[in-house]
Amino acid sequence: MEARYRTVDLRVRERDGVDGRRQPIVAVLGHVDHGKTSLLDHIRNLGTRSQGSVMAREAGGITQHIGATEVPAEILNKICGPLLQGKEFLSPGLLFIDTPGHHSFTSLRTRGGALADIAILVIDVMDGCKPQTIESIRILRESKTPFIIAMNKVDRLYGWSAESGRSTAKSLREQSSDVIGYLEEKHWKLVAELGENGFNAERYDRVTDFTNTIAMVPCSAKEGEGIQDLLAVVIGLAERYLESQLTDVDGSGTATILEVKEERGLGKTLDIILSKGSISKGDEIIVATESGPKRTKVRGMFSPRGMTEMRDAGDRWDPVDRVHAAAGVKVSAVDLDDVLAGTTLHVVNTEEEAEEAWMKAKEESTLSIDLKDNGVCIKADTLGGLEALAFELGERGISIRAASVGKITRRDVRIAEVGKEREERVILAFSTNALPDAIKEIEKPSSDIHLIGGEIVYHIMEQYEEWRENVLAEKEKEEREMVVHPGRLLFLPDHTFRASKPAVIGVRILGGRLHIGQRLMKDGIQIGQVKSIKKGQDNQKEAIQGDEVAIAIDGAVKRPGEEAMEATHVTVGRQIDKGDVLLVSVPETHVRILRKRDLSAMEKEILEEIIMMHRRNPETPRWGL
Repeated sequence: MEARYRTVDLRVRERDGVDGRRQPIVAVLGHVDHGKTSLLDHIRNLGTRSQGSVMAREAGGITQHIGATEVPAEILNKICGPLLQGKEFLSPGLLFIDTPGHHSFTSLRTRGGALADIAILVIDVMDGCKPQTIESIRILRESKTPFIIAMNKVDRLYGWSAESGRSTAKSLREQSSDVIGYLEEKHWKLVAELGENGFNAERYDRVTDFTNTIAMVPCSAKEGEGIQDLLAVVIGLAERYLESQLTDVDGSGTATILEVKEERGLGKTLDIILSKGSISKGDEIIVATESGPKRTKVRGMFSPRGMTEMRDAGDRWDPVDRVHAAAGVKVSAVDLDDVLAGTTLHVVNTEEEAEEAWMKAKEESTLSIDLKDNGVCIKADTLGGLEALAFELGERGISIRAASVGKITRRDVRIAEVGKEREERVILAFSTNALPDAIKEIEKPSSDIHLIGGEIVYHIMEQYEEWRENVLAEKEKEEREMVVHPGRLLFLPDHTFRASKPAVIGVRILGGRLHIGQRLMKDGIQIGQVKSIKKGQDNQKEAIQGDEVAIAIDGAVKRPGEEAMEATHVTVGRQIDKGDVLLVSVPETHVRILRKRDLSAMEKEILEEIIMMHRRNPETPRWGL
């Protein structure tokens, strides 16, 4: 390792007489597919030591974990120099946090928003505000994080002439009047939408007071147009309004744990964003784990080289002895197996600090998901992922019976097996997989456990909803076959195919439904049982309203009040005749069940007709109650 790495000390750099200042932390938020990761890819490639596109390898193009990229001040000053009018960025650079934009990641986005000093809200200029955009605004408002808006994808405006590397200011001067008109139309629509959410917004070059107006920068992450304008506005706001909060670089460090990873040669490690104070090799730290708070010691730290994004750094790490905020760093320590990603790492230098950190970690270790006696089972690789699944299920009114972080175990399968309803015997797994003994249990012929997993939460939800819909439809079908539903049918003229033994006639279903095995009645008299249903040349189990089918009727006749059936077989011209309206004979015990079902208006009408027919019999005045 000594030959492969060079040891460095990530102290806050001193430039132009300004010392003790950390990088502003910038969060990038927005709706799914509005261009957050594409924007960061372009920013990442501004430097000469590009590490390639993370977007190309992101699952479904959606960022699933919070990431970080440091852009040094030297690069920012070079790119934005003309727009900064000769002024230089005094901070060491910008540290970008890339938080997931899909609305299911409420918990991760909240952590990202609260961690940031300033945020970029990415909005597709063609789409405007979407649900996740509004949710991002809510998070930024609650965390009191100032933000600017990237009006992304201006290259999609009809007639827009794109040029890579061109500033927005120059581009606006060189576009046609028609294109500017299209942009203005989208601009004012977005201004109105933001106004509805309580924010004044205006194009960045028209803003006179940045303290009460949100700056909007037209840009194209895809074409690399307007990126320097966006960065210049971020730099300008940071230098002017954030100076007082960028000096918390000393003292015991506080960091957000982005991921818990297994690294070759290092074992379990923590990828963290240090937002306050410092952390050194040998420091004692307190972290939140599945079993509660844990106190351990930093064994080693590693920093990504150059402008590499932390999740994408691979083997490109430099060992470091000490790190000051703000920075992304990898921490190696003893016994990190069950540390919860998305929680806080506290550096403790005194017992008083340790006591306070222990209580905070204890609170973070407690699962905030509301569990019920009935519901589905969920698993995820991180606490944030688990909360993401729980959020989506909650939005759909789906209860959760069990939730835990980690791989799916045999015990998880056993828990899922005791689900009361068939649609509850499922395990939803986000970014985690099943252990061999769990897979063996699920694959048993006697098992009815369904496993749905994936790397993208909304894909898991789509698969679950499709599976659940099929399960409920199958259950409804089975219950429908067991419970006799109301139905009304007309004996069609000139459709007597056989008079008796069995009587085969053509009927039209006037309302409700008819199923094989159900008994029919006429004027309160049961007239036999449906033996078969045929539509054209095809036999079928059921006919519904509007169907014209041939049915075979056989069996004895039963009159109201009689205990026994008459031996007489149903015969056309005697018990039934063309033009007759027949009803399905619904058993009294089924009426109570049907009243709880979501019947159509026609089915309710037919059911009431059947009930009243029975109640007209003096012997059954309370039939169906």
